[in-house]
Amino acid sequence: MLFYANPWTATYIQAKGDVIADLHEDMAAEQKARATYENLIKLTDDADIKEVLKFLREREVVHYQRFGEALMDVQDHLCK
Repeated sequence: MLFYANPWTATYIQAKGDVIADLHEDMAAEQKARATYENLIKLTDDADIKEVLKFLREREVVHYQRFGEALMDVQDHLCK
């Protein structure tokens, strides 16, 4: 059994308790992940790996869009 990994702790959760701030952080994390996948795509010549990375990149784009929609819904609700 491998024991060299870091155990999970609650410090991995980036929630601040402010839904608007949390959604902005979520959106930023999705953009960082998208950029990481784009950089990895540029580093490989393997077509199969590129396809997987493109799928993962697109998933981050969708997540970003959904968080953006959630942010607009929350802001609309708070302005009522």
